[in-house]
Amino acid sequence: MTTVTAATVTAVRSESMAENKAYIVTDENVGVRLDVFAAAAAGISRTAAARMADAGDILVNGAPAVKKTPLRAGDTVTLTLFPAAPCELMPENIPLDIIYEDDDIIVINKPSGMVVHPGAGNESGTLVNALLYHCGDSLSGVGGVTRPGIVHRIDRQTSGLICAAKNDSAHISLSGQLATHSMRRIYEALLVGYPAEDGGTIDVPIGRDVRDRVKMSASPRAAAAREAVTDYRVKSRLISPENEKFALVECRLHTGRTHQIRVHMAYIHHPVAGDETYGAVRTKFERAHRELFDGQCLHAKRLILTHPRTGEEMEFSAPRPEGMEKIIGMMREDMS
Repeated sequence: MTTVTAATVTAVRSESMAENKAYIVTDENVGVRLDVFAAAAAGISRTAAARMADAGDILVNGAPAVKKTPLRAGDTVTLTLFPAAPCELMPENIPLDIIYEDDDIIVINKPSGMVVHPGAGNESGTLVNALLYHCGDSLSGVGGVTRPGIVHRIDRQTSGLICAAKNDSAHISLSGQLATHSMRRIYEALLVGYPAEDGGTIDVPIGRDVRDRVKMSASPRAAAAREAVTDYRVKSRLISPENEKFALVECRLHTGRTHQIRVHMAYIHHPVAGDETYGAVRTKFERAHRELFDGQCLHAKRLILTHPRTGEEMEFSAPRPEGMEKIIGMMREDMS
């Protein structure tokens, strides 16, 4: 686990408007590779951090260092961050369900069906397009041209809370909280069937499925598998009108792999209801009530973070979407 602690931070702007940020390496970072540390500190990909090291934009104790350099306690790592390229994305007047907003962060309750940031086939209608309209130029550039302000993601067909940064300092702070797992993301999911245990931890790496590159797979043998840890707790065991078993569970992410909850729930043979990618054969209930399923029944319900400016712990919550609420309301609790 990479813990980024900014014991000392300086910011110096040159005529080129590059910004230097310095971090003191603490004991928990001893032995961590430079590119891994830099990626967590700057809220960028490890590939981008490696490119920065290759370009001489990362210094260790004032001197350039290669990306694989293992860090020592007390080392000073200085990152030279250049302004993001001008964003060519178009702001779009898309209504947002804003849970909280100030000069540093904005917390949104994202509806199912909305893509977080533009990509192939999704150049418009995304959360980023909506944020550009609502926030104007006050979004962090750390995420890059296509992801201004975006610190973390949730799947297109998943609803719920997502936090965006309105300046680079906030972005770096929030990214550090993600890296150290101090930002807590709690989801609700409706699963097909009853898990054998009332709760537990799924600690299985996730990577690309070797047979289907569109999908992810929970297996150490998956392509470029990375650590993935999900806690889950059964809140209630339910029975549908068709007499089929479902379980409402609460999940907490310790890591942020693509499709993590969906993949891990499928791994324990209880896929998220409505999940057309990782679900097994459709249940009678799912087939009979297709109109209620706007994607999978997975909702980012709670978000707990430390405010990047004030240091205050803040907790946000968002109600279940209407379709998911109706689905659960149609079921009865199993009292046996």
